[in-house]
Amino acid sequence: MDNLDFNKLWQNWLDTITKHYVDFNGRVDRMQFWYFVLVNVLIALAVAIVASIIWAPALSRLYSLAVLLPSMGMGVRRLHDTGKPGIWILIGFIPWGLILVFGMFMLMGGMFGMMAILFVLMPILGLASLAAACVLIYLWIQPGQPEANQYGPVPPVFEPGAPKPAV
Repeated sequence: MDNLDFNKLWQNWLDTITKHYVDFNGRVDRMQFWYFVLVNVLIALAVAIVASIIWAPALSRLYSLAVLLPSMGMGVRRLHDTGKPGIWILIGFIPWGLILVFGMFMLMGGMFGMMAILFVLMPILGLASLAAACVLIYLWIQPGQPEANQYGPVPPVFEPGAPKPAV
């Protein structure tokens, strides 16, 4: 990939954000998914740097919130490409649900509940978040099914390094 076309990478990200904002149907191939993730991470880093320079930490949170649904949509469509149901994207939210449940215990337990949350349950929740992320990454790196499945036809191959057609 010596001739990577950055315009195609940007266009892939922009198309996902504008045309597929809440699109949870269909399939997306591995290359298109991971290049979306790459551009998304680079933009998030740039937003975080700008937010730290201008002392506006909410800016990073707003960006994350703005791209939450398109990112979930890409994740779901990538799962569909591997033949897995899109509901598996919720694996990543299990630790957050546990935090809410344990937060209720903390409120009911007073000081003892707060100590239990901080010293016992938070490391466990951190490990649960790491495990959930590892499971999702493992599922996303799997090759797509080579034939049409119940989620749609085989997605077109995304090649940002493909030579430009001669005019």
